[in-house]
Amino acid sequence: MDRINAIGRRKAAVARVYLSEGNGNIIINKRPLDVYFPSSILQYVVLQPLNTLNVADKYDIMVHLDGGGYKGQAEALRLAIARALVKVNPEDKSALRAEGFMTRDARSVERKKPGQPKARKRFQFSKR
Repeated sequence: MDRINAIGRRKAAVARVYLSEGNGNIIINKRPLDVYFPSSILQYVVLQPLNTLNVADKYDIMVHLDGGGYKGQAEALRLAIARALVKVNPEDKSALRAEGFMTRDARSVERKKPGQPKARKRFQFSKR
């Protein structure tokens, strides 16, 4: 099997994933998963698609992560891994979609408008 690549995005984060056959190593920006994401919750988020299909120790994953914060990066990576797994085996798409891993979360920060302090907040109004 050649290296399979996929892209996942969430908020400002972009994850580029390169998936190849191996024994479960995940390298993110030249660092292991547990070093890059010290939080066990974020590690769980990243590994969800692999655990759903029971293939956590079947593939090596190399990742380039850019932009955003920890949570956005973890969720972008989850989407990218799910997309790469579907490229490997298209029959897995329904199982991943049922868990919600194939859906790009389109929510992002609303822009600040002119004449207002924030996106929705207004400056204090005085009648008199």
